[in-house]
Amino acid sequence: MAFYVFADGTANLPGSLLDGITLLPSEYLMDGEPRVYTGDIDHFDVKTYYDGLRSGVIVKTSLLNTGLFLTHFTPLIQNGGDVIYIAMSSGISGTYNAARLAAEQLNQEYPDRFVHIVDSQGCGFGNGMLAIKAAQLSKEGTEVHEAARILDEMVPHCCQYFTVDDLNFLKKTGRVSGATAAIATTLNIKPILYGDKTGHIVSCAIAHGRKRSIKMLAGKYHEKRLDLEEPDVYISNGDCEEDAEMLKELILEETPKAKITICPHEPFSGAHVGPGMLGLFFLGKER
Repeated sequence: MAFYVFADGTANLPGSLLDGITLLPSEYLMDGEPRVYTGDIDHFDVKTYYDGLRSGVIVKTSLLNTGLFLTHFTPLIQNGGDVIYIAMSSGISGTYNAARLAAEQLNQEYPDRFVHIVDSQGCGFGNGMLAIKAAQLSKEGTEVHEAARILDEMVPHCCQYFTVDDLNFLKKTGRVSGATAAIATTLNIKPILYGDKTGHIVSCAIAHGRKRSIKMLAGKYHEKRLDLEEPDVYISNGDCEEDAEMLKELILEETPKAKITICPHEPFSGAHVGPGMLGLFFLGKER
């Protein structure tokens, strides 16, 4: 293997896509009770988690710290390895900066080795699909500096659009005001959100009703997608599988040979977007 690839639980990857990727353990509190999430979405109890959010359970997440990165990266560097870590967007988490500090320390101490942190400017499959690409490059024997360049250049093309069913979860984390959440709930307004060029979550459209919001997500795919016959497309959902299947069918109408992966949405950003989150991720012409 040309270099080691790391990601964490926010990458939203199922076991079938983890070959060549090491996931760092992540922790969160659920009503004060600590939980360790190893990152394989196949082993995430999605129903219990999102039912808990529906019933008012409080979930608190925390960033990965520099010490954790040093613990995992240092032995590999000392043994002559190189590392690429795909981080959740620096615009919504301090994890990227914690990893960057570890990389700077190791690159200084071991100048013949290389640690690179990719700011995915995304979350969920927004960083997961970059981790998949990184593992592919490693298996192909791509030189680590070249792989880092390729991955950094992919970031602006990682499209990630999503809608939420209840804006009150975004209100709790300061993403929208209380007044906005109340009005949107009353009028059945569903925002279309995306990760912008700075990695922040912003609104790009408003739909009236859930079905319309799903169709608008598919419309974003039509607008932004690359002209590929068999594109890789990823859909995550906050315990709303029927909506995910509806979105899948709309994507297949556009590109019948698309390879579509559907998974529950991971627990870290899931705490902020809540039950009913529906996300669409793909490589596009631009964000």
